[in-house]
Amino acid sequence: MRRRYHALLKAAALTAGLAFGAVGIAGAAADDNGRARVAFFGFQLINTSLEPTTAAEERRIGELDEQFRQKLDASGRFKIITIPPDMQKEIAAGPQLGNCNGCARDFARRIDVDRAAWGTVQKVSNLILNINVYMEDVQSGKLEFIRSVDIRGNTDESWRRGLDYLLRHYLFGEP
Repeated sequence: MRRRYHALLKAAALTAGLAFGAVGIAGAAADDNGRARVAFFGFQLINTSLEPTTAAEERRIGELDEQFRQKLDASGRFKIITIPPDMQKEIAAGPQLGNCNGCARDFARRIDVDRAAWGTVQKVSNLILNINVYMEDVQSGKLEFIRSVDIRGNTDESWRRGLDYLLRHYLFGEP
């Protein structure tokens, strides 16, 4: 039942991604250099496999967070805004961002940014994982970007390449 629920959730996310993926995100308010200001709330691991979460996977989540921040800042289109430590504690004490009925948007409003972004990595097994990225317009509350990539293999390289592919081909529109 649990796997069926996650399969349905993933299908809905992919459908929404097709619908919203074509929506441009360049029309938002921006910093002085024309970059959209983004509050990035990090990645969370959703382990629906029969294997326990490993220390390597916990480490990879942190590495994915850093890769995401660096790639967005380097793109020239986005500026990652640091989330204050007191808000980080509040977020950690609350429900998971994807299941909190708009709390990411509320947190992002409090620090005056244009976009709220977060991600998940779903571990189906040690062979099959998927990386999901969500970006919401803070003013309208609409998801402007939602994409998923499946990766094969639970390695540092597969996680890194999966996120790189998702960002380059879907968010940045590179060939």
